[in-house]
Amino acid sequence: MLKEGDQAPNFILKNEQNQVITLEDFKGKKVVLYFYPKDNTPGCTKEACSFRDVYDDILATDAVVIGISKDNAISHQKFKNKHELPFYLLSDPDHNVIESYGAWQEKKMFGKTSMGIVRCTFIIDENGTIIKTYPKVKPDEHGEEVLKILKG
Repeated sequence: MLKEGDQAPNFILKNEQNQVITLEDFKGKKVVLYFYPKDNTPGCTKEACSFRDVYDDILATDAVVIGISKDNAISHQKFKNKHELPFYLLSDPDHNVIESYGAWQEKKMFGKTSMGIVRCTFIIDENGTIIKTYPKVKPDEHGEEVLKILKG
């Protein structure tokens, strides 16, 4: 997994509207980039809603929020509409970007081991450097936790 001080890898992914979004699009702004396993699951919904609930405050710090999972644009669009999420959700079906950030890892569930997305977040500064990492996330508190860092 990438660490604080590392340069954030650029990405080119499509959002829920099938528009191409890149990290370069946000040069000059802070980016809260979070990786999550799946749309409309309990933990992922809590996390997305925690960002939604403080989104205006995050924007006030000149930052944006971007969520990335393997889900397709249709799934993202339904998830956004259902929970009124105001930020981009990007689709990485081949998990290339997910892997480049180190968020694709071995997971154990119910005694089975498989590869999948680990819930994690990176705060990237205006120049593309990672200034804060969250390798483990408490979904329902995460938006507030990130906002505190952004406010300094």
